[in-house]
Amino acid sequence: MTTVAYCAVSPDGGTDGRQIVMADDAVPGLRKLTDAIHAEGAAACAQIGHAGPVANPSGTRHSALAPSRVLAPIAMRFTRAMSEDDIARVTQDFARACEAAVSGGFDALELHLGHNYLLSAFLSPKLNKRRDRWGGSIENRARFPRQVVRAVRDAVRDRVAVTAKLNMSDGVRGGLGPEESLAVAQMLESDGALDALTLTGGSSLLNPMYLFRGDAPIAEMAATMPRLMRVGFRLTARRFMKSYPFEEAYFRPEARRFKDTLRMPVILLGGINRLETIRDALDEGFAFVAMARALLCEPDLINKMRADASTQAQCIHCNKCMPTIYRGTRCVITEPTVSTA
Repeated sequence: MTTVAYCAVSPDGGTDGRQIVMADDAVPGLRKLTDAIHAEGAAACAQIGHAGPVANPSGTRHSALAPSRVLAPIAMRFTRAMSEDDIARVTQDFARACEAAVSGGFDALELHLGHNYLLSAFLSPKLNKRRDRWGGSIENRARFPRQVVRAVRDAVRDRVAVTAKLNMSDGVRGGLGPEESLAVAQMLESDGALDALTLTGGSSLLNPMYLFRGDAPIAEMAATMPRLMRVGFRLTARRFMKSYPFEEAYFRPEARRFKDTLRMPVILLGGINRLETIRDALDEGFAFVAMARALLCEPDLINKMRADASTQAQCIHCNKCMPTIYRGTRCVITEPTVSTA
């Protein structure tokens, strides 16, 4: 199965205004895409979410929404704290977006509850300072994400699989940690609206390298920015783009606790390069394994593994693919070069 990410539930839910907005007018194009995927014998999943404080208002032309008013370093602006009407509207946006995805031919949905996007921001005690029923205790902070998941299941019923991507840890002091995350996972399981849970970590807002691991591509990120922003970014980037040593399947130690506690299927991700690692993960009880950068580097990697079990991904997790999101996401190591001779 291949996952199309990231799809926004509304124009204000994108990160910079350039994502697919899951609405009725997108359905014909989505159907062409899913028909092509199905023709190759694969299934199609849509990752659906609202960027919340991760959004850049300069690109979306909308105020960035968040549980509370916080300074978003990506935009260098304050977010707008959501009202009750905002929460009700976004809940319905998720339901409508997922109905559009089903009409577009997708076989599964992945609701984005990670990386400090909107629903993840509500879970984070660092970003959620509310004193009403949507903040405070973990039960209150989880209320909005659970409401969204329930609304989506009610909208799509049993026509497609519904999964969610959940942070095990934000990787930020004062953020969501493993204990509270496991409690949220148990709540989601008890609600009975999900078919599986994908376990992830890190904050696109405050600590993106906790998710990616390996080298932080600061120079390459700076090169994508307007000239006046580059110096400031280079001076401050190390504060939120820390480097973590890369090791294959780096989320597996944390994910095992969730797998062993939960009854619902659990999906493992995090720098997986070898068929042996995939088989080991499946053998120990993970229901599925997800890959991203390795497939960006080699889209036919799974077929190579099928033909030769000793195949190892070429991806070196240099993370230089990260800055390409602004001009066409791709692997810069394997992309063809054009000779000027």
